[in-house]
Amino acid sequence: MNLPASSRTQFTPDLNICRILNGMWQVSGAHGRIDPKQAIQTMFDYMDAGFTTWDLADHYGPAEDLIGEFRRQLAETSGKEALSNLQAFTKWVPRPSRMTKQVVEKNIDISLKRMGVESLDLMQFHWWEYRDPSYLDALKYMTELQEEGKIKHLALTNFDTEHLKIITDAGIKIVSNQVQYSLIDRRPEVSMVKFCQEQDIKLFTYGTLGGGLLSEKYLGHPEPKGTEVTTASLRKYKNMIDAWGGWSLFQELLSVLQDIAVKHKVSIPNVAVRYILDKPAVAGVIVGARLGVSEHLADNGRVFEFELDTDDCHRIDGVQAKSRDLYQLIGDCGDEYRR
Repeated sequence: MNLPASSRTQFTPDLNICRILNGMWQVSGAHGRIDPKQAIQTMFDYMDAGFTTWDLADHYGPAEDLIGEFRRQLAETSGKEALSNLQAFTKWVPRPSRMTKQVVEKNIDISLKRMGVESLDLMQFHWWEYRDPSYLDALKYMTELQEEGKIKHLALTNFDTEHLKIITDAGIKIVSNQVQYSLIDRRPEVSMVKFCQEQDIKLFTYGTLGGGLLSEKYLGHPEPKGTEVTTASLRKYKNMIDAWGGWSLFQELLSVLQDIAVKHKVSIPNVAVRYILDKPAVAGVIVGARLGVSEHLADNGRVFEFELDTDDCHRIDGVQAKSRDLYQLIGDCGDEYRR
């Protein structure tokens, strides 16, 4: 498979990335067992297909270790120059506490060692408690580590617009924020997108496929019971659907998406991803990779083979207009993590 040029974007001057990122939350243990050897082999398949950009975190089980081993094998089989084609974006998700440079550097060094790199492509920082302003200290020390070469670029995960502004006003250069953004959850459109456009900050989006719920598999499917919601992703995004408008409205959305997918000879997930990729400030969509368990490389590649027209978007927006206002119910991006 050769992905077209439109599958890539110049995220930063030194990082040209695939606009579909391979999400590694699925190796954390919350989605079933992953065999490391099979996972590494599947990572080669992703790279060969052109899906070169990985999203991971320090707390996603063995994710950072898998990247480290994959880098080692990639260099061994294809030469060290092949490593320049790989982008790995990790996260640091500390418990809120006093932040010193020693604490920050220790944790950054752990990620460097696990991933087998001298400098992290992108460090995406998450903070659980805004009432503890130590997040600004952590970011200040990460900026120092960036100047020292241990981090190439600083980013955030699940920060709301208000606190993103506090951080940028403090003079800290942020290149991206990772947020939930989908046909179900369009909260970023309220204030986040506009602020990011003004500040030249990109968005990476997750939950765009609703953990797999936004697919043909659930079209015409009765509302799943608790025992059928078997993974962390399904549980999380089924709750979002309940808050958004419920299963009946979701079926109406899936029916519209199916019509659009048939029209363009693609799949419902393709339509769901394309819709968000076309939104302002969005650099990429994170699609979960169940390494060694299931893969959708060919289907994912079709995202870059079509465009949604005005009528398609009008029909999707018509269903969305019937839903509840998640911004009013939950709050801005990431507020669901800070209740």
